[in-house]
Amino acid sequence: MIPIHWYLFLSAGLLTAGVIGVLTRRNVLVILMSIELILNAVNINLIAFSYYFHAVTGQVFAIFVITDAAGEAAVGLGLIIALFRNKETVNADEMDLLKW
Repeated sequence: MIPIHWYLFLSAGLLTAGVIGVLTRRNVLVILMSIELILNAVNINLIAFSYYFHAVTGQVFAIFVITDAAGEAAVGLGLIIALFRNKETVNADEMDLLKW
């Protein structure tokens, strides 16, 4: 049996990589993938604690997070394609459609 702290270290590593990716990258696709890393870190925590406490609620929440991530990816990619067609770039600094 794998101890729970190994799962927590893995989750902390994924969370750190995701946060660094969101804060330092300018490519919108990389930012979207970094957000997915953060959501996967949350899923690992939910399932690890669900197993540790012998409850199913963490697994149920993980399924909700997975479905939310799928919807977020679909909508996010649609927005990125629409913005790329208008601005011809995926650089987050150059996307200023909401500015006056």
